[in-house]
Amino acid sequence: MSTDAGAKAARPQRADGRRNQARVLEEAFAAFAAHGAAVPIREIARRAGVSTGTVTRHFPTKEALFRAVALHRIEHLVRSAEDIAAREAPATAFFTFFAFLVRQSAADHAVGDALTGAGFDLQAAASTAISDFGAAMTGLLSRAQQAGTVRADVDTADIKALIAGCIARDDDGAAQQRMIEIACDGLRPRRG
Repeated sequence: MSTDAGAKAARPQRADGRRNQARVLEEAFAAFAAHGAAVPIREIARRAGVSTGTVTRHFPTKEALFRAVALHRIEHLVRSAEDIAAREAPATAFFTFFAFLVRQSAADHAVGDALTGAGFDLQAAASTAISDFGAAMTGLLSRAQQAGTVRADVDTADIKALIAGCIARDDDGAAQQRMIEIACDGLRPRRG
């Protein structure tokens, strides 16, 4: 690495650069939430009132920008799972989080795309956040299974598939609620 490149990398970001980066992230949050990973960089730049060069200066690839947005959203989901686990009994916390996750994923396409792997390989790029999310979901699931409210033969892959199915009904709030109820009923242990 040349001395100039090292000095440039170590130089703190200017205030206008930080503002531009924050504006790009804010608009990317909104654009990815509305349209998922398919939204073009030029549309995000237009919404942020900056050039596409400004976007790529902060986020060299669309994947890097999507990753930053998705990681922020996944970290929010992990905090939500922790809050629900602390506030509710194990018997109900899992179902509360399941419904919350479906609604968040349907309303925020970036979350849905990140959790279902659509668009980009976040598993490789965001192993810590994905791992934290997996641990939070597994913890809620395990505690619900130990409490006897979720079938013992269910695993997190099953949960992700059910979430994806419920998200598919985001066209109608009543239909989506019905899908959540059907999925939750199917997750409960069989009687008799």
